[in-house]
Formats: sequence, structure tokens, C-alpha cells
Amino acid sequence: MYSVAAYGDMIRDRGRMAAYLTALRHAIRPGASVADIGTGTGIMACLACLCGADRAIARANGLAGRIHFIEKMSTSVTLPERVDVIVSDLRGVLPLLQHHVPSIIDARRRFLKPNGVLVPRRDVVRIAVASAPDLYERHVTPWERNDYGLDMRAVSRIETNAWRKCRARADHVLLAPQSLPALDYETVETANLAGELRWEVAAAGEAHGLVGWFDADLGHDVTFTNAPGAPELIYGQAFFPWSRPVTLRIGDAVSVSMRAILVGEDYVWTWDTRVVDATTGETRADFHQSSFFGSPLSPETLARRSADHVPSLNEDGRLDHLILELLDEHAPLGRIADEVFAKFPGSLATREAALARVADLSTRYSD
Repeated sequence: MYSVAAYGDMIRDRGRMAAYLTALRHAIRPGASVADIGTGTGIMACLACLCGADRAIARANGLAGRIHFIEKMSTSVTLPERVDVIVSDLRGVLPLLQHHVPSIIDARRRFLKPNGVLVPRRDVVRIAVASAPDLYERHVTPWERNDYGLDMRAVSRIETNAWRKCRARADHVLLAPQSLPALDYETVETANLAGELRWEVAAAGEAHGLVGWFDADLGHDVTFTNAPGAPELIYGQAFFPWSRPVTLRIGDAVSVSMRAILVGEDYVWTWDTRVVDATTGETRADFHQSSFFGSPLSPETLARRSADHVPSLNEDGRLDHLILELLDEHAPLGRIADEVFAKFPGSLATREAALARVADLSTRYSD
């Protein structure tokens, strides 16, 4: 979920907004129907109407009668008829964010007319080897050096398995970018992405990891990029640190196997790196990193996620179980709140707290 302030930042991003407006003007014909997936404030839907195609923003712009807002996940919606255009921007720093790709696949299959238009049409993730001591220091400095004489290096190992949003500069790029397979939204059938990247070092230097961004194709030759050195967009870039800095010499071979696998609500990124000495053929770096190891999970937590674990509900689980049972019986929310407050006084401080919890579960799970 984005905050209102974050939506404001998106609207202020003139490069992004100008590209989308131009693409919509090309894609939309008079009388066309448009689905805006992840509409947020509704600005894309309003722009779609202005290009030819009942919230406050729609009413304020005289468009309320032409826009129907549906406050559900798109995958839970059935439209009365297919549409001519689907517009979306569900990306984060990179296009692979939570259920962005599955949502577009589903919308393309169920919402779009034959020969309909997707905006964007495709994204290409680009990865470069980076010489970026300043970006790398953010991952390791607090854990490898402190004023208290404590050895915190165990956390450094966790942090170098996590990627972060950054603002990379053009001079951070040491080895020119390579592309992962394109996300062609007209044909993509899987949420996952994987690719093999290879470089022969042409410019020596100390490398600290990988910088990632994407090139967007919105159709009709309308494009934008959040590449380092390009006009700054809201997305920023992604920095994938290496386990340690590596001095690269001219002629060295660098290979990276990169994978993004959707697990649950978000992606697990893996980047395996090998650096081979040009002269001796010796492997000077062999890193195996994954955002799975970037989350500090205790052995007890991992054990509770194993296939042979037999769980039992704690008090919170029993409370939610009762609420869901009563929701399934179509009881009014106030009566449910009264019942769970009476049965779980230790978990709910007030009747109002009980009603808020019931309302949250009702919003999440009821039609």
C-alpha cells in the first residue's frame, strides 16, 4: 500500500507522467474502454477519460459518470465486458514487485479484448557491475565498525544478502549493463525471471556489487528508463552488494546468475557471482547470495515453517478463528465484536478495539 504522499511523489514525477500520457493518447480511441489496474488516486483513469475513453478527484474533474472505481484486488474482479486498453504501474524499484506480474497476466487473460493494448507493453531489467563504495558502505559500515568495541559482523553477512533502493550515478557503472529476459506483458506467462550475465572486464577497478534498473516500453515508441545518469524518476535503482569488494583486472571474466522467484507476497532474489582471473584462470571470487538469507530468521521460526510441523493456534489465532466463523454465519459486525470481547478480554482492551479487529478481518475476507 502506498501513502497519499507517495502518490503525490508519483504525480510530481514529470518524466513518468509525460510518458504515460503520451502512450495513452496513442492507445485510446474515442469511445474506448480502459481498465486501470492499481488506480490509486485515479489519475491514470482520469487521463484515460481525457484521452477519449465516484471518487472526489473524478467528480472534481467532471468525470465521475465515466469512471467506475472497484475497491478490490483485480484478480477478484469480474468485468461485465472486456476492455480495449489496460493501463498500470504496479512496479517498485524494479518491475518485479509483489503480485504485479501475476495481476497483469490475469488482467490480460480475463479483461482485455483480442488485439487490445497494454500500457506498458514491456519492461527490460538491466544489470551492471558497479564500483560504488558509498552504496556498499551503507550495507557494512554499521556492522564492521562501531564506537563500542562490539563484533557485529554477523549482521553484515545478513545485510550483504539484501538489496536496497539507491540513487546510483553514471560513474557507479564499472561494467556496461547486460539485460535479463524481457518482461513482455503481451505474452508473459510466469511471475519469475532468471538470466545469465557475462562480462569481460574492459576497465579495471574495485567492484562492490550490481546495480539494477529497468527500461520501459509503453508502446508507440514511448519509452523511459530509470538508468543511472538518466533524468531522475521516482523509482530509483536497486543495489545488490557482493559479499566483499573485488578488484577487477582487464581481461577478467565476470559471470552472474540472477533469479527472482515469487514466494508468497514478494520475490526472493538470488545473485551468484564468479570472477575468474584473466591470466591464471583462478577463481578469485565465488559468491552465492540471496535475499532469503537477508532476513534474520531464527531456527525456531524455520522449524515452524517445515512440512512436518504440527501447529496449534495461539490466542490470537483462536480469536481470529472465532471472528471468521461468525462472519461466515453472516452475523452483524457489532454482535461479533460483543461476543469476541466477552470471550477474549485479555486480548482486546476495549469493545472498540474488538470492533476494529472484526472490521479489519471483514474487509479482508468478505465480499
